[in-house]
Amino acid sequence: MTERADETQVAALSRFFKCQKGEYGEGDRFLGIKVPVTRNVVKSCWAETGFDELERCITSEYHEVRLAALLTLVEIFRHAKRDPALRQRCIDFYLGHTAHTNNWDLVDLSCYQLLGPWLDDKDRTLLYDLAANGRTIWEQRIGIVSTMYFVRKGQTDDTFALAQLFLDKPQPLHDLLQKATGWQLREAGKREPERLKQWLEPRAATMPRTMLRYAIEKFPEAERQRMLHLKERQE
Repeated sequence: MTERADETQVAALSRFFKCQKGEYGEGDRFLGIKVPVTRNVVKSCWAETGFDELERCITSEYHEVRLAALLTLVEIFRHAKRDPALRQRCIDFYLGHTAHTNNWDLVDLSCYQLLGPWLDDKDRTLLYDLAANGRTIWEQRIGIVSTMYFVRKGQTDDTFALAQLFLDKPQPLHDLLQKATGWQLREAGKREPERLKQWLEPRAATMPRTMLRYAIEKFPEAERQRMLHLKERQE
């Protein structure tokens, strides 16, 4: 990975992923490697990568190396459909290293491809526990974004339930959780547009503005403006 570093990209990536003091990515470091390059590296070596090497990579100080570890884990898991023990090991590794899955891209490019298929035929309490009690906004984001796997299969119940869980939290919801939740509601609405409208109707006035904007992004303009007006009247 390091031989593909590009110092000219480091400053821009650090700004994009909010790595200054007090920002959500504070202290993260970059090599300046773009995601398509990282994916190509993973494609060429995932089959020969063991868990010892994954351990070294997921704990790296460099963002792109941690991303490579997660993308590699996804590939190992995806190709282990006939090896439940290996798939269990992948999930255990993922859940044991969430402290290093510490930015939105690291979450979004890994969680639903791992926890989604793993929980497809299992109890999904894990996602609710992550969303409700996650130690970081990243663990909480894993809970909601993982439902994208189910949404793509036409199963939207968990997305709506977890969105309600976030709405019921007493403390203000972090902007990145608002965005993730609104995004998943929007995806659910693509499958069940009427259900999303009915779900939003009694909640639009009081739900966080960013979550609402993301959820209604694909609504017809007149309906989108009506929902926003409900929010504005409450404010």
